[in-house]
Amino acid sequence: MSAVLDATHDPQLRSWVSSANLPGCDFPIQNLPLAVFRRAGGGENFRCGVAIGDSVLDLGALDMLSPFGGLGAEALAACGEPSLHRLMTLGRSAWGALRRGLSECLRESAPRATELATALIPQSQAEFSLPVRIGNYTDFYTSIHHATAVGRLFRPEQPLLPNYKWVPIAYHGRASSLGISGQQVRRPWGQVMPRGAGQPQLAPSVRLDYELEIGVIIGCGNRLGSPIPVAAAEDHVFGLCLLNDWSARDVQAWEYQPLGPFLGKSFATTISPWVVTLEALAPFRLPWTRPAADPQPLPYLDCPELRAAGSLDLHLEVALESAAMRAAAAAPQSLARTNFRHSYWSLAQMVAHHTVNGCNLEAGDLLGSGTQSGPAPAEAGSLLELTDGGKRPLELRSGETRTFLEDGDRVILRGWCERQGRARIGFGEASGTVLAPHAAYNI
Repeated sequence: MSAVLDATHDPQLRSWVSSANLPGCDFPIQNLPLAVFRRAGGGENFRCGVAIGDSVLDLGALDMLSPFGGLGAEALAACGEPSLHRLMTLGRSAWGALRRGLSECLRESAPRATELATALIPQSQAEFSLPVRIGNYTDFYTSIHHATAVGRLFRPEQPLLPNYKWVPIAYHGRASSLGISGQQVRRPWGQVMPRGAGQPQLAPSVRLDYELEIGVIIGCGNRLGSPIPVAAAEDHVFGLCLLNDWSARDVQAWEYQPLGPFLGKSFATTISPWVVTLEALAPFRLPWTRPAADPQPLPYLDCPELRAAGSLDLHLEVALESAAMRAAAAAPQSLARTNFRHSYWSLAQMVAHHTVNGCNLEAGDLLGSGTQSGPAPAEAGSLLELTDGGKRPLELRSGETRTFLEDGDRVILRGWCERQGRARIGFGEASGTVLAPHAAYNI
């Protein structure tokens, strides 16, 4: 939970990649997020890259040029693979050394800029893959505002269950249906109970929703039976991405009791391609607080480091582009904006609680933050909240209305950190498009 800054965070740094210096750029030299990519349409192997301006720096090609030595060179050599896995296992010191080496290479004054430019590829010519093979996916429920709003729809007499303020709630999700930004999401079939019906039926979901979340990618795991202390939890976090946990609300409502989400969630989850390291986010640390009237965390979920800098000032936005908007070349419409600082439980607390029973996390494991909603109605991270469970349709600029997602809708998540006197650190976007359901099952 370090807020310590070094030369890589200097807001005055500029890159010889001119697009990285433009106002509002998501990927200035102070960011340097990582991804797995290849040139689109050429059948090349995927490899690791780093974003700089509107380009991707091919780290395998960069390694052949031997731009720096020491631990940074060891970390760079680990990037010559179609996955970030090997780099992740090297640990935080290696991640930091690679960041410093890349920062020096990409600065305006770098002596080998012309030579290093041969390793650049325009992002517009790239396609992306999952950054690592994700073996395990756990989705948390860290926004008290989302939990309360959803609880009010289903349990108006007790919106927030009594355990919420004591324990970070989560469920184990389906890793096999995870996809990268640009994912096409087929409207799922499932068992639903129509209002007033005497028995359920199998049907395509008509209450398809998005969830605006942060994804936490584990770098170094822990041994089975060895919990991770909360003060050391972020040493195990490689970085963050955007995450859309698509949800079939009608399927979910019928199936979730007593064991929780299943088919209403497992059909698709979309993440952004760029993994933003915690080191890049250091200038945007905030103290983590808990209202004095609420229960304070049990000791295994609390420490001075958490209180000093355990939260992040991370802006989040969700936008919608309907098929009609796309046909008219109209810009997507922003539906909601919120901030991760409203989260009731922190990154470190998610990791510490996940392992307190001895559960072993592994490199590449993904933790979802759960839907991020703020205290104001306009900060809701799902349509379920924005439309009050479908009772109040949203009016779109195109003249359309939405209670839940329609076929052809494209959902775009964005995230960024921004503060006066600091470079903007962007996450790019995580987008996905809803496709019509498969033809009726012959059952």
